[in-house]
Amino acid sequence: MESGSIPSFDLKRNYARVEAEIKEAVERVMASTQFILGPEVAEFEREVAGYLEAKRTVTCASGTDALILALMALDIEPGDEVITTPFSFFATVSCITRLGGRPVFADIEPASYNISAPHVREAVTARTKAFIPVHVFGQMCRLEDIIGALSSKGIATAEDCAQAFGAHRRADSRIIRAGTWGELGCFSFFPTKNLGAFGDAGMVASGSEKLADRLSRLRVHGSASSYLHDEIGINSRMDAIQAAILRVRLRHIETWTEERREAARRYGLLFAERALGEHIELPVETPGNRHTYHQYVVRATRRDELQKFLAERGVASRVYYPLALHLQPCFGYLGYRKGDFPEAEKLTEEALALPMFPELTMPEQERVADAIAEFYSKRAK
Repeated sequence: MESGSIPSFDLKRNYARVEAEIKEAVERVMASTQFILGPEVAEFEREVAGYLEAKRTVTCASGTDALILALMALDIEPGDEVITTPFSFFATVSCITRLGGRPVFADIEPASYNISAPHVREAVTARTKAFIPVHVFGQMCRLEDIIGALSSKGIATAEDCAQAFGAHRRADSRIIRAGTWGELGCFSFFPTKNLGAFGDAGMVASGSEKLADRLSRLRVHGSASSYLHDEIGINSRMDAIQAAILRVRLRHIETWTEERREAARRYGLLFAERALGEHIELPVETPGNRHTYHQYVVRATRRDELQKFLAERGVASRVYYPLALHLQPCFGYLGYRKGDFPEAEKLTEEALALPMFPELTMPEQERVADAIAEFYSKRAK
């Protein structure tokens, strides 16, 4: 067995590819002494809007804040219901509760891991105010199946794109990029994201100038001009250094995305060669989607045992997510019980994220596949 561990994600390898560009960008900001918002942030907002083909983008301090700001801009108030998935990161739901809204869950599709349109329809009530679809692990939801029906009822859509920067979907004879389908699209630039900063950072994309203007006020305490506050906002501004770093990394995002997609293709070949189909179910790219593989998540039998076995052989893996959101203790007051969302609950018992990053090599992937094959071979004896 080749020595050395294989990480889930290797920031050092990625940094080495752009080190000189990053240092130049940071030095530029340092020399300007404009560290909060300012021209560097404005340029990033303009460039990333062009990439997304969005009318406007408004940056903020984190992906969590992006969700909170989006729901504030949509006027979510105490008692309003917001439909979302139980299979996501905690912030997807905590942003609803922070504003006094009530999360309403809808189960997922077993193949894509994304929220199921038929279940969303069943969850709509007279109190439904908004919908937060989460493009899980880098693949877009089939929004064409539901967004029109919701819009006709006055229900706004705020896409959670924290894991899906660069993803797009062909639907209705056009290509639609993640974050530009609903009224608002929320992004995280946490360091391990496909487009990651070197600290916390986030953004909201909007097709509405009115919503974008309001978001710009809300992120600076609800102020459009110094010391004049039209409403109560929050303090959620992007640092200029993070914007400068993101501008560099945005120039490379297409190359890195294609490298992730190639790594996913190699995993498929390696697992097929080792005849692991009985034990490992590979992620499925829904027809029409461009999957960006923020995570490469398989379904595995005896998942927890496999994860321990891989760790012993120097292969890192992660469980996203070990407990569905409707079963989190802090959301017990919502009244959900185990069994309410069987597909999401089953996935929490089987999902395992294998190493995935642009610089992942074929020999490393072979080691991953060999270790998995060894585990199931030993258990079969």
